[in-house]
Amino acid sequence: MMTGITAPARPPFHRLLRVETRKLFDTRSAKIMTLVLAGLTVALIAARGVVAGPHPRTLTGTAGVGFGTLLPVLGILTVTGEWSHRTAMTTFALEPRRHRVLAAKCLPPLVTAVAASLFALLVTVPVTVISARVERVPADWNFGPLAVLGWTATNVLLVAMGLAVGMLLLSAPASIVVYLSAPALGTFVGHLGATGELLVRWFDLNTTVGPLAQGDMSGTEAARLAVSVTFWIVAPMTAGFVRAIRKEVN
Repeated sequence: MMTGITAPARPPFHRLLRVETRKLFDTRSAKIMTLVLAGLTVALIAARGVVAGPHPRTLTGTAGVGFGTLLPVLGILTVTGEWSHRTAMTTFALEPRRHRVLAAKCLPPLVTAVAASLFALLVTVPVTVISARVERVPADWNFGPLAVLGWTATNVLLVAMGLAVGMLLLSAPASIVVYLSAPALGTFVGHLGATGELLVRWFDLNTTVGPLAQGDMSGTEAARLAVSVTFWIVAPMTAGFVRAIRKEVN
């Protein structure tokens, strides 16, 4: 009498998450980028502390220069890696439910953005104290919880934008070019007169996150942020998910 064959158990989501987190930092490019980002964060905050003085809000904002460029690129490399290295067939054979794999790929870069923000804040505190003592002036600690949360959320949104573009295009070079070109495109559109300025105020994510990063948003500014997030993150991420799920693996 033949017994039924039990199908192998699918990997639990926490295992997928652990694997994708390891992939995020195991590659040579990711390790180099992580080290460069950490070193750049310390260097930028320390240098700005010498020039600008003991102002934590200014110092952390300086760290955002590196975060806004390198962290989204790290996210792009994460979601495009399977297609760039032609390992998608193996990955999706082990877990045919692609939406679970894609979700597991998106979470680590977002958590990394939060961790990087906390790292920058930890570096900012001693730099502020040392700068205040060297200049013999009181430190300006006017950097409240809302500003900290807003600045951290800004870094997360920029990484989400990189993930969305990468998910949509599934090509690392093309996605990096599109992401890095977005600020220049916003500047160009902003010089096209009143209509261009209106489009930038509502659709340029790099512009609409400004009030969020400062921790002080009005209702209109929140609406503009919502529109730009929909345009740059929600819409391309949704389309990218559908494309990645339906894309033929060869």
